[in-house]
Formats: sequence, structure tokens, C-alpha cells
Amino acid sequence: VQLQASGGGLVQAGGSLRLSCAASGRTFSGYAMAWFRQAPGKEREFVAIIRGGGSTYYADSVKDRFTISRDNAKNTVYLQMNTLKSEDTAVYVCAAARSPVGPIATMTKTGPYDYWGQGTQVTVSS
Repeated sequence: VQLQASGGGLVQAGGSLRLSCAASGRTFSGYAMAWFRQAPGKEREFVAIIRGGGSTYYADSVKDRFTISRDNAKNTVYLQMNTLKSEDTAVYVCAAARSPVGPIATMTKTGPYDYWGQGTQVTVSS
């Protein structure tokens, strides 16, 4: 599986962006898909996950502002980011994990993921 992220850019605080991650392969629906982000000098952190069946989970820092979704027909996962803050500035990376996946406490770590895309830069100006 190859993952290609896009949609990053420069936006003012309070604005919105939608990231996309297109996946190759014919078994996209069998993967849980997630977004992580990494700010300069910081560790990669979990943002959101959507399982093959559509259930979702978010980091507290983005809950109620970000929405993860997927279109299995297009082999694409999205991250709609609203009310952006300067602290959301980071490189956003998508990742895929073969189903079945473990409990959420496990899936917020980088270890369980089998495939990673390249990042897309999101910069929020205050």
C-alpha cells in the first residue's frame, strides 16, 4: 500500500483546511486509517483514526474541531480541520494498519501501523 497525502498549506488561525490521503491497492476498506502530526522538535503525535467499519476516535486536542472520514470507493481518507490554531502547525502524515486492529490505546501509538505516507505541511498563522 502506498499513501499520498495532500491538501496542506498556510492558513490563518480560525480557518479551515481539508487534507486528503490517497491509497493504492484494492483492499483499502480492510485498513484502519489514521492521521498523525509532527511539529518541529516534537515527537509524532496521534490525531485521529477511522476503522474499516467507520468508527472514529480523536485526540483530545482536536476533538470537535477535526473530522476524519473515508471514501472506500476512492481509496481516500480525509481530515477536515476547522477552527485551526497555531498549535496545529505541523507536518501531517497518514498511516494505514491492517484490520483487525487493536484497542484505541494501542492505535494512538505509531507501532501498529504498517504503512506511512509522506507528510503534508500545515502552517497556521496567528
